[in-house]
Amino acid sequence: MEYLHGRTEAHYQEKTDKMEESKAMRKLRVCVATCNRADYSKLAPIMFGIKANPDEFELEVVVLGSHLIDDYGNTFRMIEQDDFDIGSKLHTIVRGEDEAAMVESVGLALVKLPDVLHRLRPDVLIVHGDRFDALALATAAALMNIRILHLEGGEVSGTIDDSIRHAISKLAHYHACCTRTAEQHLIAMCEDHTRILLAGCPSYDKLLAAHHRDDYMDIIRNWLGDNVKEHDYIVALQHPVTTDIKNSIKIYELMLDALISFNKRTLVLFPNIDAGSKEMVRVMRKKGVEQHPNFRAVKHVPFEQFIQLVCHAGAMIGNSSCGVREAGAFGTPVINLGSRQTGRETGENVLHVRDADTQNKIYHALELQFGKRYPCSKIYGDGNAVPRIMKFLQAIDLDEPLQKTFCFPPIREWDISQDIDHILETQSALAIDLGGTNLRVAIVSMRGKIVKKYSQANPKTYEARIELILKMCAEAVFDAVHLNCRILGVGVSTGGRVNPQEGVILHSTKLIQEWSSIDIRTPISDALHLPVWVDNDGNCAALAEKKFGHGKGVENFVTIITGTGIGGGIIQHNELIHGSTFCAAELGHIMVSLDGPECMCGSRGCIEAYASGMALQKEAKRLHDEELLEVEGMVDLKKAEFVSAIHLINAARLGNSKAGAVLRTGGMALGVGIVNILHVVNPSLVILSGVLATHYQAPVQQVIGQRALTSAQRIQVLTSDLEEPALLGAASMVLDYTTRRIY
Repeated sequence: MEYLHGRTEAHYQEKTDKMEESKAMRKLRVCVATCNRADYSKLAPIMFGIKANPDEFELEVVVLGSHLIDDYGNTFRMIEQDDFDIGSKLHTIVRGEDEAAMVESVGLALVKLPDVLHRLRPDVLIVHGDRFDALALATAAALMNIRILHLEGGEVSGTIDDSIRHAISKLAHYHACCTRTAEQHLIAMCEDHTRILLAGCPSYDKLLAAHHRDDYMDIIRNWLGDNVKEHDYIVALQHPVTTDIKNSIKIYELMLDALISFNKRTLVLFPNIDAGSKEMVRVMRKKGVEQHPNFRAVKHVPFEQFIQLVCHAGAMIGNSSCGVREAGAFGTPVINLGSRQTGRETGENVLHVRDADTQNKIYHALELQFGKRYPCSKIYGDGNAVPRIMKFLQAIDLDEPLQKTFCFPPIREWDISQDIDHILETQSALAIDLGGTNLRVAIVSMRGKIVKKYSQANPKTYEARIELILKMCAEAVFDAVHLNCRILGVGVSTGGRVNPQEGVILHSTKLIQEWSSIDIRTPISDALHLPVWVDNDGNCAALAEKKFGHGKGVENFVTIITGTGIGGGIIQHNELIHGSTFCAAELGHIMVSLDGPECMCGSRGCIEAYASGMALQKEAKRLHDEELLEVEGMVDLKKAEFVSAIHLINAARLGNSKAGAVLRTGGMALGVGIVNILHVVNPSLVILSGVLATHYQAPVQQVIGQRALTSAQRIQVLTSDLEEPALLGAASMVLDYTTRRIY
């Protein structure tokens, strides 16, 4: 999945080409300033990227803040262990861990930074996030006419962090943000869209590449003890909320009580240095956490090892941004406590307990979340942020005016984030259609355009089928980069009965072998690191009509697929109906006769036994065997490889009364079944989809007029205009869900 830039990649390449000659004369001097263990995990990948390009950049590293405090682990040592030369160490923290100490720390940093920045004279200062130390850095650099690149601006998380983050964004000249929403927020703040890069989170470059380590159990045992098991421990990380210190300490105490009662092995990390942290540590020690046999309390864990601990945890609890950001990449269950992350974009792995006012409420959240696994989410990154940021840095023109400008467009015309000239990639979905004959994968854009389609014969065994799905998906994801498509997730359409909540195919049709009780979501999500949605092909056809077809804007309608079998989906009050056991809308198995022909389901008289392609083919073969099918003008069937439903339709069109009678019977059966549907759910529209739709439209409308209740006789029957309803429906699950979420 690729990320969007404020301008196209060609724009940056053009600027880079123009600057090659001048850049050859001098390198870009980049200063990276890091304040604590959390921001270093985001800055380190960029620092490695800069260091790997010595012909382009000179790297200077400044360390300040809690990195240099023993109580917080002296984490500057991990920077030295990563083989970075630290140019300056600034002791800027005034101890006290209260509001006044934070203000004094900002002041102390502002006193010390001018000398360092004057000595280093960087072309660009890279600042991360929303810490008070970072505000001091941005203020000093802005006043000293040093260009600032701000990471992770535009995000919303609640508390004082929002105010600090947005203040730094206003001081910064360039922005590398993580999500589409953050980019839109920056544009709404009147930042110049040409100086905004939607890169993704740099830490994802490291965690997505490194979280599949063979020695992860050694790391887990090293921090939690020898007898701990994978997915059977908890990681707890809670920070103070500086705008509501008293309540955040209360939540911390309730969290520890709930964890003690929950009785699982737990790794507790010390809180950060914000006001209130000293009181939280007192609470932890009062509870005896450091001596408790189920707990390990630590000041710092190296990021590479912390990745493994979060990835394989049974749950993560607290209010750290890691829970709503990095943990989603692994599908780790998260319980987010309190208001510190209010407004953050989150994956479905996060359960919010915003009003965490009782121990029982937190305990119940642990019961709900512990041990679950969720689809991997890439809301905050796809593992390619650093190359984008390197290109972005190379495109900085030092000859451009230093004074930043703001964009104040006329209100009526303002929606620049939707202007195609400023979008590099098209938001898209990966759609999979598992048919009885073919396996198809497609890249589908937000507007329903199939950008590229792949098709292979559907293998007969489970192992071969899964292997082919993953191979085709990997090829499509690779191609999406070159097609400027950002893949938001994967939608799967398949025949049979599906549990969409769990992503499990419960029972398949007889056309797809070895395809029952199959968890299709997990292997695809694990391989692609993308969220995955799964549903029945009939339901997908209904979703396709709702988003792209005749059902757009219609609150209640029914879609019926007329193909090899008969299926469909029901939209009621704008929502898809699944039923208590996920077999709602099995429309092909509505009985229209007590004594009719045998259906593939084992019953008799189903619509599918009269009107499906298989039923018509069966009747065509019977007429052919009795030499009653051929009429003048038809192709000599003796030369045909097999007799199909198409031959029956052609014979009826050319005047064969026997063939016509079969089609009328099929149309009558389908019409009677639809009348039953009208009398049960009373939709305002019926949409016929599939290869037989045009042949059945008139007979069905006629039966409705003759047999439906008066109030239902005027309900319109339309044929679908969509060529690929299964693929479009699979895509719509992704596109609707990923773009409508509000937190």
